[in-house]
Amino acid sequence: MFKRLFKFTLLVLALISAGVLWQQAQLSVLALGRIDPLPETRQMLAEQRYADAASYLGFFMDYDYVRDNPKAQALYADITRIRSDWRYQFDKLSEGLLTGTSDEAIGQAAAVTTDFLVIGDIRDLTLQGMNHLQGEEVDETLVALSALGLVATAAQIASGIGTVETAGVAAPTLVATTATKNGIVALKTAKRLGKLPPWLGKTLVREVKIAQQSKSLSAMTEMLSDVTTLANTRGGFRLLSRTTNSAELGRMAAFAKAFGSQSVTLYQLGGDAVVAMTPRAAQLGKESMKLAATFGQGGLRLLDNLGALKFTKLAARGAKIAYKGDAIALLAKWLLMLPMWLLYTVMEMAFGVPDAENLNIRREFFP
Repeated sequence: MFKRLFKFTLLVLALISAGVLWQQAQLSVLALGRIDPLPETRQMLAEQRYADAASYLGFFMDYDYVRDNPKAQALYADITRIRSDWRYQFDKLSEGLLTGTSDEAIGQAAAVTTDFLVIGDIRDLTLQGMNHLQGEEVDETLVALSALGLVATAAQIASGIGTVETAGVAAPTLVATTATKNGIVALKTAKRLGKLPPWLGKTLVREVKIAQQSKSLSAMTEMLSDVTTLANTRGGFRLLSRTTNSAELGRMAAFAKAFGSQSVTLYQLGGDAVVAMTPRAAQLGKESMKLAATFGQGGLRLLDNLGALKFTKLAARGAKIAYKGDAIALLAKWLLMLPMWLLYTVMEMAFGVPDAENLNIRREFFP
């Protein structure tokens, strides 16, 4: 009796071992578990960051496990109601006009208006000049930005005159100088928000001397273009603040171009890993990358290892296994912790298989 029970138990363990070896990929997906966006969204609401909350929760509302959640539906409806209220919109407009900063589109549009006018640059230079005369600290970065703004404005005016005199021949130059001005305005906004990275501030101080001598900002065209791309992306200044050099700025701009308004949420979920994967977005698929991000950075790594087709298939299958997946995820993690040698040993004891190479089992390994 005892011998039969032992053999039966060993057989069950061997079958479990075979299943673990066969379903390594599926278990890896299940072990990750999907991110619950509600706690982070509620934290944003507590900080009155309604635009950020709408963007963050809105990203997850594309997926059934959140979209079908009544709590998520109610929370998203509350956020939408608050943001659509005229008083909220008026406050954001006033915020943009008075402080030059805002997290809503209406406030951001108002904030940049004065910076497009030469009076904004003259005002900032005057204030910094007064600080210098009074022995107070002078913001070299703001001085550099204002000086660059004057150079850009002068070039813009010259291009506009040329367009009139030549019946439109100089129009491309006018477009280029306007784009440059856009980049400088974006940098001033980043400065006000405290999102201008130190390396970029130092670069601006250095470049302003060159620009004043040459009366041209051509050397900064690519950098200003990247900054403008980020400025035109929701949460883009947060992405800008994460860069440490011009190469990273270029990669971050490419990332923002690829994923648009969802970029900041994707970065929050996937960090630098998702930015590094952007050049292969066409190969992996943008939708696959967004899906993987709902599992966190581990999901992105798994997507990289498995490929888009297999990862998407396993993720869809995993969604059917468990809605929240807490117990399933815990079990999957435990099974993946079992060493390979132990699984093969159990199977050899049960079936008498001499070595693992003779087993008709598909093995997959993950870092």
